[in-house]
Amino acid sequence: MAGDLTWMQNRYDELDSQSLLWQPPTLESANMARCKMDGKPTIMLSANNYLNLTTHPKVVDAAIKATQKYGAGSGSVRAIAGTMDIHLEAERKVAEFKRVESSLIYSAGYTANVGLIPTLVQGKEDVIISDELNHGSIIDGVRLTKAQRAVFPHNDMAALENVLREHQNADRKLVIVDGVFSMDGDISPLDELTNIAEDYNAMVFVDDCHGEGVLGEGGRGIVDHFKLQGRVDFEIGSFSKALGVQGGIVAGKDIVRTHALNHSRSWLLSGSQPPGVAAAQKAAVEVLMDEPEHHAKLWENTEFFRKEMQSLGFDTGVSTTPIIPVMCGESANAKQLSDEMLAQGVMAGAIVFPMVSRDKARVRTQMSAGLSKEDLDEVLRIFEHAGKKVGLI
Repeated sequence: MAGDLTWMQNRYDELDSQSLLWQPPTLESANMARCKMDGKPTIMLSANNYLNLTTHPKVVDAAIKATQKYGAGSGSVRAIAGTMDIHLEAERKVAEFKRVESSLIYSAGYTANVGLIPTLVQGKEDVIISDELNHGSIIDGVRLTKAQRAVFPHNDMAALENVLREHQNADRKLVIVDGVFSMDGDISPLDELTNIAEDYNAMVFVDDCHGEGVLGEGGRGIVDHFKLQGRVDFEIGSFSKALGVQGGIVAGKDIVRTHALNHSRSWLLSGSQPPGVAAAQKAAVEVLMDEPEHHAKLWENTEFFRKEMQSLGFDTGVSTTPIIPVMCGESANAKQLSDEMLAQGVMAGAIVFPMVSRDKARVRTQMSAGLSKEDLDEVLRIFEHAGKKVGLI
């Protein structure tokens, strides 16, 4: 007899009654500014595809050619027989772009965090100090360790220093933050944080998955934004957002790469990236380096859209990046606004508890270099209509 799963139905009913169910629409085309969802033409405002590289001809062509040459899969984990020359080429290109000694590519940003963090501390003699709004993948990585754990209020550097002072006798001290916080679109004061960490001989770990391709010179990320190369120990990035492909990145010194590939279980025990993906990763970085207009267009759209949304009376929170939340308060308001937008042909997803606090639900919009002025004007018109209908403006 199968196990009793009635608790699942009870949990489903509970989420449904609170407007907390995830019921994602189905994408039926490439993920680009104008796409097709659930059979309808839709303007995409909820993708991480900041630079519109998912369909860039050079990226797509690189994936096709590599697949034809090497096949659809690698056939092994990288530690045994799955490391191909194109994997190494992609890693060298990432290191060149990031202006660091080395990089290592994981299957995803999530596996980079949960695989690397547990290797950086040993036990109760160590401490991990984390921003309270860090991404769930960081939280999961921390949970896999036996180190002491401390959390400081979001972006509160005085509180961070107090925590470091309290734990100054710990053996290893690891400070972990997001570069760009994915729910609010604000950034870490990484320059101040690094200065404080150095005073207490603490390692600095930044998850910059939403800063890759967005912040810094030509999109090199938050470490470049604050000119901290060589001072941030572990820089985590992602191919699945601005770079438009798939995979996670660890960038830093040569010894960091060597350590990660010898100790990180999520890297050692995962099949390596398919050849087409590895080639597309390298091509995407090359496009970002050779065609800076994509990065410039992203920021042009970001500044225009944020200003116009605020002019309409929407609360965009503390965002300073292409992640622009529309604050709604209760989850039901966010769901209603998102549903109304989708009905009018705009995909802008509702972010509700438990991803954010119960009273801080929002519709999260994300800008893209692929959005035209005409696209944004249409989106603004629909937001104004939907916002008035829901009662937000």
